[in-house]
Amino acid sequence: MFLNHYHHNLDEKGRLTIPARYRELISQGAYITLGFDQNLMVLTTSYFNEIAERSAKLSLTDATSRQLMRLIFSNAERVEVDKAGRILIPQSLRDAVQLDGEAVVVGVLNYFEIWSPSLWNRQSESMTNAEANEQRFSALSI
Repeated sequence: MFLNHYHHNLDEKGRLTIPARYRELISQGAYITLGFDQNLMVLTTSYFNEIAERSAKLSLTDATSRQLMRLIFSNAERVEVDKAGRILIPQSLRDAVQLDGEAVVVGVLNYFEIWSPSLWNRQSESMTNAEANEQRFSALSI
């Protein structure tokens, strides 16, 4: 399970050190793609395959389905953790989410996200709205 959030630096080649707690979960490789909120998502191979199988069942005649598949798969890249515990983030993905120098790595249960610090700060602020959180938590029926 991917939990918590961490601040890390990207090196000049675009490699990002993955938190030690996450490395074991992606030791067999992972997939990185654009997220839904101007961020990146890193999915384990098994979770990515599950999404691919579900996507394969969507109707090609449905425009929304096609857009979703394009978003996920046209931007996806397989990544491996190197001996130093880093993954290489393709330049096109770094550019798409304004990653330059620093990144915030955020655990989200079955996957983790990578954010630019400024965009993460905005996202984090939106998560502190008590009224909105009441509605969010009600979806869990707890």
